[in-house]
Amino acid sequence: MQAVAHQPVLFEQALELLALRADGVYVDATFGRGGHARGILRNLSAQGRLLAIDRDPQAVAVGRAINDARFSIDHAAFSELAAVLGAHGIEAVDGVLLDLGVSSPQLDDPERGFSFRQDGPLDMRMDPTRGISARQWLMTADEGTIAQVLKDYGEERAAVPIARAIAARCREAGEQALRGTAELAALVAAVLRRRGGRVQVGKDPATRTFQAIRIFVNSELDQLAAVLPVATDYLKPGGRLVVIAFHSLEDRVVKRFMAAESGRPDLTSGPMASRSGLRGLPPPTGATAPRAARLRLLPKVLPDAVQAAANPRARSAVLRGAERLAPGAAAAGSAR
Repeated sequence: MQAVAHQPVLFEQALELLALRADGVYVDATFGRGGHARGILRNLSAQGRLLAIDRDPQAVAVGRAINDARFSIDHAAFSELAAVLGAHGIEAVDGVLLDLGVSSPQLDDPERGFSFRQDGPLDMRMDPTRGISARQWLMTADEGTIAQVLKDYGEERAAVPIARAIAARCREAGEQALRGTAELAALVAAVLRRRGGRVQVGKDPATRTFQAIRIFVNSELDQLAAVLPVATDYLKPGGRLVVIAFHSLEDRVVKRFMAAESGRPDLTSGPMASRSGLRGLPPPTGATAPRAARLRLLPKVLPDAVQAAANPRARSAVLRGAERLAPGAAAAGSAR
């Protein structure tokens, strides 16, 4: 196997939460550059199996360079999990891992358009072979739609004036508008400066705008809501669903799903849901109706001070896990 360029956030804790069995069947639904996959493979015997999925063709190319009979990788969105498992003849698994959000290689490559720190094409697609780019969407979307996306997915307080400025730039510059990430980042910063808004120290003014557009272009929350019930369907009794989230929106989707599937409706509706900001997010596919508990919640894991200091991206990470119950078993645990 190739050497690992860097260790993923909460790496050891995620593998521990998976409770790996040497002969188990596992899914790494967000392969990235294979940090978690290599860790899983080190814990498998010759009878074990690991299936990886990634929407990014560059990540898939890295995975296909791994020469290991226990391992295979498919180019697919994780919302296509059922079809991928069916194609491989897999009827049940011992664990599914999701490491959400954008990967470090995607951020570090200006050509992918995810970063406001280096200029590059305004793309932001995790899979450049599908869908429309961020620029294509911004050039055709109306001001109201842009503002709603910035508000819903970036929690950007200045969503309306930023959307107004983006729409104005597109009208005035036509096909010359928004040619790169630097232009969009500068436009957002200019709006916030005019408004006198305060930006968190060490945080670029464009952070929330870029996050919102990226989530929208890639349908990240809808993809997440779709995969969680499917992953649970395929878990064997005792199998684990493990998810690492990096911002509050995706973590809320995970928390809401796990709470509902563990028989904790008090965490997914009513005043507590309102205070937790759970309303307005996509409901997990097929998990909206009351049902018998299928999951037992595992303790939430947060990075410690050493991990947060070593990797700034780790500061916002939340690791959640749940174990598939045998039919008729009682759920326990807490979705803090």
